Amino acid sequence: MFQRLYKKCLNLAGHKNSNFYLGLVSFIESSFFPIPPDVMIIPMVIAKKKTFIKIFLIASIFSVLGGILGYLIGYLFFDLAMYVIELYNYEDKVENLKSNMSKGSGFLAWLSILFLAGFTPLPYKAFTISSGLIAFNLPIFIIVSLVSRSLRFFIVAFLSYKFGELFTEYMNKHGSKWSTVIGILIVIIFVFIYLFLKLNG
Repeated sequence: MFQRLYKKCLNLAGHKNSNFYLGLVSFIESSFFPIPPDVMIIPMVIAKKKTFIKIFLIASIFSVLGGILGYLIGYLFFDLAMYVIELYNYEDKVENLKSNMSKGSGFLAWLSILFLAGFTPLPYKAFTISSGLIAFNLPIFIIVSLVSRSLRFFIVAFLSYKFGELFTEYMNKHGSKWSTVIGILIVIIFVFIYLFLKLNG
């Protein structure tokens, strides 16, 4: 199922209404959908480089709006929240998030959790739903989600903008798949984030 959804999202990136579908995927990924918007952002930016800012903004804004939906699911619908969490086997991740959220106080402690949820493979949907489950401060949730998701999607869009032609040339020569390109970019992003956190830790 995952591969089918993955390929469907790649196809939607080339659709004439790709901006709409990017917004939709960004929205639902924040609460229950398994495919991240990065899968669409990269080919969309490579195909329409002049609009990379618009693409990154669409992904960021709708991801945060979807995050609010995830928060409300956790806050208002406990059974549904637990169903989504169990569906993706996120129980341990959510427990770790809840444990981390309960330790310390202040914006910096929360910001470190945000960066884990917003940038790393730690699923953002687990972050949004568990925030609702523990009734975390909603305005702060929205602010830190906006910062986290905007930074992530800007990095993805910018790297696609800067190096997209190199990836396209590689694919034409070697018949590579989009998954290779996306994998390379994700590795670059994680290295960048690791160095950023290391320098500011």
